[in-house]
Amino acid sequence: MFFILSKVLFFLLVPFWWIVILWVWRLLSKSAQAKKRLGILIIIIAIIFTNPLLYRTLVMKWQADPVTLAKGKTYEAGIVLGGLSGYDKNERGYFGSNADRFIQTANLYHQGIIKKIIISSGSGKLDQKDPAESFFLRTQFLANGVPDSAILIESRSKNTYENAIFSKEITDSLHLSPPFVLITSAFHMKRSVSVFKKAGFDCIAYPCDYKVVPLRFALEDALLPNISLLNEWSMLIKEVVGLNVYKLTGKA
Repeated sequence: MFFILSKVLFFLLVPFWWIVILWVWRLLSKSAQAKKRLGILIIIIAIIFTNPLLYRTLVMKWQADPVTLAKGKTYEAGIVLGGLSGYDKNERGYFGSNADRFIQTANLYHQGIIKKIIISSGSGKLDQKDPAESFFLRTQFLANGVPDSAILIESRSKNTYENAIFSKEITDSLHLSPPFVLITSAFHMKRSVSVFKKAGFDCIAYPCDYKVVPLRFALEDALLPNISLLNEWSMLIKEVVGLNVYKLTGKA
């Protein structure tokens, strides 16, 4: 039920849909005063959520800081969370915009920092018709030179909470020694670490896939409205809301 509700209500976290809902409300309203107030609210939301400077500032504060692992230190396993690839209608796998999770995990293995890779990802689709994402990622790690003996698959999880619970079953059953390296996108790391620690993991955060990085100030990048941000905001809002919901429900 938690998974279904999170999928069904996700659209409410997208500022674009806030504007659509308010615009429809304004069209249906018969009160001139209500129309005026709704129009002003639409303009305010549009100004706030298309402002690049505000978006970059808040994402920078939310993202986990880069981590450098100690040289010569080896860890039993790195746990990479899914959400970096998907399937087409023919069940052919493709990497998505979060593919840096794969790149950094492969780097850690080839550098000898992690001995094994735990791929934690089932299907995040509501209808659960796609194959587990971990199956595709396994083929890609094999093609990247990682031996099958070093790859462990967790293919049941549908969300971050289940990532932690089912990955814990693997590490416990194989008696792998902590700490483990947790690999996911920087904007997703705060929620992930909280959930994994609540599940009993001793883990070291290894954030990657930075959506925003420190840049030299450019007026056009800071002040000119960017309409695409109406959608980009949804990921940050999802993480903030998700972390607090997990805490309220005892999952983080």
